[in-house]
Amino acid sequence: MNQQEIDEKYMRRCLQLAANGRQNARPNPMVGAVIVVGDKESSRIIGEGYHVRCGEGHAEVNAFASVRKEDEPLLRDSTIYVSLEPCSHYGKTPPCADLIIKKGVRRVVVGCIDEFAKVQGRGIRKLREAGIEVTVGVLEEECRWLNRRFFTFHRLHRPYIILKWAQTADGFLDDHFQPLSISTPLTKMLVHRLRAEEDAIVVGRTTWERECPRLTVREWTGKDPVRFVLSSSLQGSAAENGSSHSPFMFVDSIEALLTACYERQLQSLVVEGGCDTLQRFIDRGIWDEIRVETGSVTSSEGTRSPVIPPQLKQHRVEHYGDNTVTYYLNQQ
Repeated sequence: MNQQEIDEKYMRRCLQLAANGRQNARPNPMVGAVIVVGDKESSRIIGEGYHVRCGEGHAEVNAFASVRKEDEPLLRDSTIYVSLEPCSHYGKTPPCADLIIKKGVRRVVVGCIDEFAKVQGRGIRKLREAGIEVTVGVLEEECRWLNRRFFTFHRLHRPYIILKWAQTADGFLDDHFQPLSISTPLTKMLVHRLRAEEDAIVVGRTTWERECPRLTVREWTGKDPVRFVLSSSLQGSAAENGSSHSPFMFVDSIEALLTACYERQLQSLVVEGGCDTLQRFIDRGIWDEIRVETGSVTSSEGTRSPVIPPQLKQHRVEHYGDNTVTYYLNQQ
């Protein structure tokens, strides 16, 4: 292996570790760290960790803590791989850049720069000023993708927005305007996983009144998202859906919804329907990802599914039995 291949190998391990913090690290980013000793001919991991929970030790702290006592002398000749730039500011924990300098590692490999206002290259600069060799941008695209919610939130001051719906094979959301089960048991479980992984969810007034959705996590593990109803006619900050006994927050515009999410540090939002609500986000270009599940059943009449801009290219397609889930990304 050459050095680039070695760096990519260990950065992939950082990404694997970082993903373990998907539910509990937020609103902090997911970060993984790996400490490696050796050269191109022979290298091995002597420590690794990830950011488990907001307010607790960062990935670098946990990686150093995992190093066995007999391996601590090797740190002077080691490389630490981190999927996100080490922090340089005092927050709930001390700066990780300072810890790396204190440990005296020889080299630091960073996946991507942290766009957060209190970091933005300062950690890398501090490491270089201390005489540590720093390589930046290894698997940068993958590292940025992992924390796309965090980056979108801090760059645009709004949550990362996922539009999601299920449609029949002939493009309807229901059957003659009556609810229709399109998802399979497996894809329904994936919907609940999505809810567990995202911070907030919203439906329009018609969907809320007609279907009485719970929008909770029942077939997966994790916290329920914060639930919103988008309506210009319903009043009040919170109410309960008669069938679910779950509080819903009411907002009268997309702008008010995004502001509410930002003020509450909700970094991601799932828009589940109905058609008019979804189409409003599409037409205004206020979205980051679209996930469309298409079933094998047909309807022939009812509520048409939202219209996706014809210039959009499919990002990927996943198959679950007779159903498919198609993903689109907003490249704007």
